[in-house]
Formats: sequence, structure tokens, C-alpha cells
Amino acid sequence: MPVEGDLLVIGSGIAGLTCALECARHARVVLVTKDRLPESSSQYAQGGIASVWSPEDSFESHIDDTLAAGAGLCRREVVETVVREGPAGVRRLIALGANFDVRGDPEEREYDLGQEGGHSRRRILHALDATGHEIIRALTEAVRGEPSITVHENALAVDLLVDRDGANPACWGAYVLDRDTRRVHRFLARATFLCSGGAGKVYLYTSNPDVATGDGVAMAYRAGAPVANMEFFQFHPTCLYHPAAKSFLLTEALRGEGAILRRPDGEPFMARYDERAELAPRDVVARAIDNEMKVHGFECVYLDISHRDADWVRRRFPTVYERCLQFGFDLGRQPVPVVPAAHYSCGGVVTDVHGRTAIERLYACGEVACTGLHGANRLASNSLLEALVFGRRAAAHALDALATDRHQPPVIPPWDPGRATDSDESVVVAQNWDEIRRFMWNYVGIVRTDRRLARARERITLLLNEIREYYWDFLLTSDLAELRNIATVAELIITCAASRRESRGLHSTIDHPHIEAAWAHDTVVRRRDGERPALLAQRA
Repeated sequence: MPVEGDLLVIGSGIAGLTCALECARHARVVLVTKDRLPESSSQYAQGGIASVWSPEDSFESHIDDTLAAGAGLCRREVVETVVREGPAGVRRLIALGANFDVRGDPEEREYDLGQEGGHSRRRILHALDATGHEIIRALTEAVRGEPSITVHENALAVDLLVDRDGANPACWGAYVLDRDTRRVHRFLARATFLCSGGAGKVYLYTSNPDVATGDGVAMAYRAGAPVANMEFFQFHPTCLYHPAAKSFLLTEALRGEGAILRRPDGEPFMARYDERAELAPRDVVARAIDNEMKVHGFECVYLDISHRDADWVRRRFPTVYERCLQFGFDLGRQPVPVVPAAHYSCGGVVTDVHGRTAIERLYACGEVACTGLHGANRLASNSLLEALVFGRRAAAHALDALATDRHQPPVIPPWDPGRATDSDESVVVAQNWDEIRRFMWNYVGIVRTDRRLARARERITLLLNEIREYYWDFLLTSDLAELRNIATVAELIITCAASRRESRGLHSTIDHPHIEAAWAHDTVVRRRDGERPALLAQRA
């Protein structure tokens, strides 16, 4: 029997949990998450959430900073909406019990606002250096206490249920793999929210958790929804360089509090790349580090905050401090080795200001979406804000639309595995996964060239053919589903990157080093008949 609810939410980060809570006031909600609550990329966000909070700040200043970081590709309407609705979203979090750091008397609630790269004011609310963990804690507790929400954990959405019989395609839920039983079930809903997060695992080195395999983007693309700006993948400049650290992120707030980037010989170098030095936007800092490493043959550079009081460093950054100490580095007393790592996708499923996609009844919120907020480069700590605002806006729009909607889901057939059998060659999946992540890092990384992108296209074309054949021959597993999604996302990134003949924001190419006015538009792709992506000239 299918699982039924009024609304289906796929993903349990800030966007998904916010969507579920907003919808639960008026509808039955089914939430699926492919790991266990509270696992998500949101859970690991360290720095904080950007919002206009102090009298010294203004909406206009936050809007201007966001537009500047976005390098000419932000949608102003979206930027203004997110910035102006942001403080109300933060207040709702506080009402749910999220605790942000305060100065002085806790009863006075004077929040300790941080500053990060690209921001002209202190406007980052944080919970020490584990802000995502605190926000997810509050939201998860609220979701678990809401009787209208049914949570299915360890459940991986495989494909969307799309009805194409009407004038426009409409989404009625998703096929979902139970990772414990390996059975695929129909999850039926009158509206579906993609809140499945990012795709950092497409790269060899990433700050993302293992769940970030681009599932939502791949599913929406296969269903026919436009996807945009996948070439703009943000690399976090400072992840801990240690073979066992798994690219642990060192929050940008460290640089906001005065940390200095140094060569191995101790010389600072950021002022030579940007007058803002360590407070330059992430793309500038990541490229500067990448250049220093390649030009001089360094394995890493160093992040140094040892000139600040060591006790203060331990109190302000306890999570980062303890993690560094586990690997033999005392953050308060010595420079720490760092390298860039894939961190955040500014592209995704194209939506409007309400989170609607081109497929009826399908919404996208959070990192999976391309709303127009980030443009060619995300301003630090705007992602949590976007998830909050769009989670609420999408829920409100869906509830309003469904209030007068009397349509019911069409007949959806059960999952049909055909003649697929169990595979005894899981090594093939592991090998393909590793190959994709390596050539994406080497050919489609921080700095690109036409030749590298052409090599990447050749490799992904061969692998996609191999993966498609394997996918239909063998029974579905979580690893196989994720490999299929990673390969799809890799192709979309390569296609978008190869088509943009300029360097803008997070897309930097040696062969086209300048910003070109003719390219001041989104790179939009849509699946054409068959399997390959078709480029559209601009936002659909």
C-alpha cells in the first residue's frame, strides 16, 4: 500500500523542517529523510545566520552586500524579500527555543553579532561555532512534538511521481527507498517539497556530510524541471588539512574575528589579492589560496588566530578548537593548516519567489533550489536565512493553493524492478563513484580551463552510459541511487561550466578570465528528449 499524506517533504535540514512545521498547522505532513534526524548539511553549519538585527545595520546594506557578492546575477526581488523577511524568521526560531549567543546580561537579549567575509556590518547571529546544530535541535524537537507530522527516517527519495496527462506536468509525490528493507514505496501527496540539500559529495574534497549527493537536483532534472547555475559551486577556503580530518570546516567567523591566512613561512598574503584581505568574499579567498598552493607548490596554507587571547579563542570557538586539538593543533596558540573544499551549490532547481518549480505541485527550498538569492556567489551565512524564508513562503503558498483544490492523485503504479537481480559487483559502484569525484576535483574545481572541462565531459558521458545500464540491470540500493544522482549532477555542472565563456563569481576559467556583459544571465538547462541536457538562453 502507498504511504499517503497531504504534503510530502523530502529532506530534514532547516528548509525541510521549517516547511514541515509551517504545513503541519493545516495539513497532514509526511517527512522523509535519508539518514536519521537530525543529520543534514544544516546540522554542520558553524558560522551563523545573517539578518539585520542592530540599529547600526539596515536592510539596504544587507541587500547591497548580497548583490555585490552575487556578481550581477542575483534577482533583486528575491534578495529584498529574503532580507526583509529574515528577522521575522529568526524571531520564530527564537520562539521555538533556539539559543543564540548574547553579550552581557542574558535577560537583556543583546545578541553577539559576528561579521564575515563580504558583509559590511556585524549581522551574524550565532551559537558559538555550532549554529546549525542549535537551530536543527530546536526545529527537530518541534517536529517530533507535532502530531500532524509523520517522519520516515533512513528513507531515500528515488524519483518523483509526475503525471503528464494534463496540460502541465504535476508532481504527486515520490518513489522512496527504505534503506533498511531495500523496498521501494509510493509516497503520495498533493504537493511535494524538495528540501534535500546540496551536492558536495560530487567532489573529492568537501565539507559536506555523506548525505549531500544532489538527489533533489537530479530527481527534478529527470522529471523535466529547469536547473540553473550549476557552474557556481562554492569552495570553502578553510578546511582542516589532515589525512584523517575528512575536510573538517574551520568557520569563516574565525577570519571575521581577525584570523590571518599565512604561507608556510608565516607571510600573510591576502592583501595582495584583495583590499579586504581576509574579509574578502569566499570565492576570492579560495582562489587566492589555490593560487598560492599551485604557484609555490604548497600542500596547504595556514590560518592563524594565535594573536588573540587563547582563552577567548577556546570560549568563542569550542567546537573548532576541540576538533583541531584532536589532530594535534592548538588553535589558540599556533597556526592551523587549511585547504579549500567544496562547500555549497549556488545553483539548483529553478524556482520563483514562492519556491514553485516549473512542475505543478512541486516546490524546492534550501540548497537544492536556485531562487536567485545567491547569483554567482553566495554571501556568507545567507544560506540559513534563505532556507528559513523560503521554507515558510513555499509552505504558505502550497497551503493556500490546496485550500480550494479538490484534485486527488492519479493512479500511480507500484515500483517495478523488472528483471533486475542482486548485484555481486558492488566494486563497480565504488569505482565509478571515486572516478567521478576525482575528475570533478581535478578538472571542474576552483579554477577551470576549456581543455579540462572537455576531458570531464568525455569521462562523464562514458560513465553515465555505464551507470544507466547498471541501474536497470540490478536491484536498487542506496549506493546505486546516489551514484546515479552524483553522475547526473556532475554532468549538469560540466555542461553549465563549459557553456559560460567568462569568469564570474565562483566560476573562474583561465581561458576566459574576464566578466563579460553578454553573460549577465543565468545558465539554465533542461532535460531534452533522451538523456542529455539542453541549454536554455536564460532563466525560464
